[in-house]
Amino acid sequence: MQINPDQLKQLIEASLFVMAKTVSIKHLTESVLANFNVSRVKVKAALEELQQDYQGRGIELAKVAGGYRFQTIETLSPYLQTLWQEKAPRYSRATLETLAVIAYRQPVTRGDIEFVRGVAVGSHIIKSLSDRHWIKIVGHKEVPGRPTLYATTNEFLAYFGLDTIADLPVLSDTESLAALFSGGVSAEVSVPDDETVPNTIEESTNE
Repeated sequence: MQINPDQLKQLIEASLFVMAKTVSIKHLTESVLANFNVSRVKVKAALEELQQDYQGRGIELAKVAGGYRFQTIETLSPYLQTLWQEKAPRYSRATLETLAVIAYRQPVTRGDIEFVRGVAVGSHIIKSLSDRHWIKIVGHKEVPGRPTLYATTNEFLAYFGLDTIADLPVLSDTESLAALFSGGVSAEVSVPDDETVPNTIEESTNE
């Protein structure tokens, strides 16, 4: 079946609103566009036109996690928080530090994380990040004991508004690092973190 450029753009726009999540070009071509004679190049062009159409508005079409999604613009975030009665989950400093090590050094083992942070990583931290689908097991390191290797997921990219891992802020830029965790995540602690501290190194419980 044939579809003209305007119809293609309308169908893609409606599909993204209905899905309400990050959608890849591949997903679009294999689902709502499966019955139409349209190339990936044309789909990408239509998405880029939609991005232009939404410039200067309260909603933008963002490219994140290898796909596209509609989201509110960042400057409106403080005002929109009042629409949600439930507060965003809060994570301990230890959890965020562990996530940062995995993101920047992936793939990494639990031992690698402990080496960077200087303290033992509690199993509950790894489980918490896994339950959020922010990290996943990607294999095992070929050393004695074959420890598990962890890496971030597409859900991690989508949550923090990143298209690829290469979009992470540089480590030397503390302001960028702070901005990375501003998307609904607070460094405040909701529950004390019971990390096991090796040797005599102590980690502050003031997380």
